Amino acid sequence: MTALAVRVDTTSPVPPYEQIRAQLAALIVTGRLTKDERLPTVRQLAADLGLAPGTVARAYRELEAAKLIRTRRGAGTRVATPPSEPPRPGPDQLATLARYFTSAARALGADTEAILTAIREALD
Repeated sequence: MTALAVRVDTTSPVPPYEQIRAQLAALIVTGRLTKDERLPTVRQLAADLGLAPGTVARAYRELEAAKLIRTRRGAGTRVATPPSEPPRPGPDQLATLARYFTSAARALGADTEAILTAIREALD
C-alpha cells in the first residue's frame, strides 16, 4: 500500500485518526487491500502524512479491534481475513462521517439544500 492511498484533511472537524481508520476500513472491506497485505509501519505512515505516530497508532488499534488488521511482532501489520459481513457503523462513526462530508461540501460552496439533495441521491 502506498501512502498516497490515504489522505488526511487537517482542517476537517473529523479527527485525523478517524479519517485514517475510515479510509483503511473502506479499502479493506471493498477488497482494494487484500488479506495478508502489509500496511506501512505506524512511524512510516505518520511520517508520510505529517502526523504524530500516536494518531496513526490509534487508527490501527481501532482497526485491530474491528478485526480488520492484525499486528504481529516481526511480521508487521497486515490485513486480516475480511469479515463475511461488513462491520456495522455505530452512530458516532456515522455522525463523524456526516460532519466530514458536510464540512467538505461547504468548503466547495454547497448550501444545506444542495448537501441534502446529494445525500438523498446517494441513498437511492
